[in-house]
Amino acid sequence: MAASALSKEEELHWLALRLVPGLGTRKAGLLLQQFRSPQAIFRASRTELEGAGLPGSIAQSIASGCSFEDAVDQQEKMLACGAALVPIHDPRFPALLKEIYDPPIALFARGRLELLGSTGLGVVGTRRPTQYGIAAAERLAADLAQAGLAIVSGMARGIDTAAHRSALAAGGESIAVFGCGVDELYPAENRKLRDDLAVKGLLLSEFLMGAPAYPQNFPIRNRIISGMSVGVLIVEGAQYSGSAITARMALDQQREVFAVPGSIMSKMSWGPNLLIKQGAKLVQDWNDVLVELPAETRRELAARAQARQGVQMSLKNKDEEGEVRDELGTLSRSLLAAIPADVPVHLDHLVETFETQSSSEIIAELFNLEMLGLIRQLPGKNFVKVW
Repeated sequence: MAASALSKEEELHWLALRLVPGLGTRKAGLLLQQFRSPQAIFRASRTELEGAGLPGSIAQSIASGCSFEDAVDQQEKMLACGAALVPIHDPRFPALLKEIYDPPIALFARGRLELLGSTGLGVVGTRRPTQYGIAAAERLAADLAQAGLAIVSGMARGIDTAAHRSALAAGGESIAVFGCGVDELYPAENRKLRDDLAVKGLLLSEFLMGAPAYPQNFPIRNRIISGMSVGVLIVEGAQYSGSAITARMALDQQREVFAVPGSIMSKMSWGPNLLIKQGAKLVQDWNDVLVELPAETRRELAARAQARQGVQMSLKNKDEEGEVRDELGTLSRSLLAAIPADVPVHLDHLVETFETQSSSEIIAELFNLEMLGLIRQLPGKNFVKVW
């Protein structure tokens, strides 16, 4: 995809248009359809702007050029953090995102801008996941990333964070869409993840540089996650959660909706289970997603996956895991069988279960399993199997 770098003057006009008081996304898009460029909009008279359907106050703001001073400040902030502006007329702007009802007129981007042309899949879920939800998000995000899909999410706590990290760890592509400026950090504990995404992945936002993460921003952000993706995968979420909102947006945008089923006893599974009842595709592994994509898209993904170190998707990982398990001793195999992937097991319970073994022997084998990547230790001496 050819790059289309803006001159400083062109960038300034796009930023100034974005900063016009009272001019929303939809009205700005309609102006661009009529006048073709921000420069032409700012050259128009107040009468011409009102003739295009703008209220007098907004037309006067444009005609006065009052937003250019703030636009200069935005340019300086972009330069300071290495962000780029990708307007909707830029060939790099995600093609699918242009198709939604109210696409942003421009995106602020940090990182690998070539990922704007990737085939993305939204992976979203609750900020308070169960261990089952985290395991499902990590496994599916890794497998789907290895299959060539870019994992698109919102870098929120919980499922979003697990999906981003797992995709990057698998050597795949990941895109974080912010509900604040791309120079901001939210949540604060995701500093390292944000820095990793800025190098290995891509940070995106339609919000201005320095914009805080206001709660009302996140539904606006969610339409971009679904809008630039071929589909959205819901891992965990309550019935009226943000992930449920994203699923509704995906349906409105004619995107595929996928959901990971969960326990009927868990409130965090109400959202995905309800979506499945309403027709969302039930997902148990990565192939459940890929088979729903057009044949041409699947061929493109296969070519990308093979180009990245000849990855054999999840089958290679399963073969390697089998080889590792063949080398395990009897106690390790028994411990691995006793530790589920969805419910943490406390060390004391394992010691009581394997009463013929000393606690030091069990602890040593647990450490070995953890080093092999087969189990994970959680706070409070709890253990879960890596799914």
